[in-house]
Amino acid sequence: MTKLYGVVGDPISHSLSPVIHNAWIREHGIDASYEAMHIPKGAFAEGLVTLEDRKALGLNVTSPHKEDAIELAEGTSDVTRRIGAANTLIRLKTGGWLAENTDAPGFTEALNRASIEIAGQNVCLLGAGGAARAVALALSDMRATLTICNRTESRAEELVKHLNIEADIRSLDHADAEMAKADVVVNTLSLGQTGQSLELPEGKMRTFYDISYGKPAKAMLGKAEDSGWKTLDGLSMLVAQAAFSFEMWFGILPDMDSSLARCRKLVEATE
Repeated sequence: MTKLYGVVGDPISHSLSPVIHNAWIREHGIDASYEAMHIPKGAFAEGLVTLEDRKALGLNVTSPHKEDAIELAEGTSDVTRRIGAANTLIRLKTGGWLAENTDAPGFTEALNRASIEIAGQNVCLLGAGGAARAVALALSDMRATLTICNRTESRAEELVKHLNIEADIRSLDHADAEMAKADVVVNTLSLGQTGQSLELPEGKMRTFYDISYGKPAKAMLGKAEDSGWKTLDGLSMLVAQAAFSFEMWFGILPDMDSSLARCRKLVEATE
């Protein structure tokens, strides 16, 4: 029987995960399929039961279900508990699910592949929402000197407390000053989707990393490049976190370079 894997979220039709995973499945001759499956917000528990009935063996989980995935899992890894969100589920032989999070290692892998040094560097993280949790944890584990700028300082303070990390907290009103001092800026705010942007100081070949990609990232990355920043978008993180999920399911770490090139062409074709 062909094994079922997939990604669940709301919305989900935009996901590149089926392109990424199905290519790897074909390359390694695995009898499996990977589907994008829509589960509405608030209906994750019911959707998971349906997927269990369909004999699903592994799932990627995206917004807004990452916290629900932890609550419904029988087991969780240490990094998943620290982040408080799961992006990968693995079906246990005994029934139930193991919750994992490959976002943090995926982010770290993307930085390493781009030869971006983090240890001892001043890093300004923009945003303190769900997407920022894995990023903040990874930056802390890489020994960054971290400053978090967010619209609501209390939310950033909650993130720091939850992760048990050290970071200075500033409001978004102080982002200009903090970016001017930073060696690396990581944007987790959905500025491109809301039509907003931030004014960037001169980059002087420092790094601006937007964890989104395609149209949502285009405006901010363009500004950064015009101001002299080295830039990186979130496609490399997307592929890396997918590769680590694939390895957990199949015991194979797939080729990230060819997948990234494939995704880059698809994204550029839609811009």
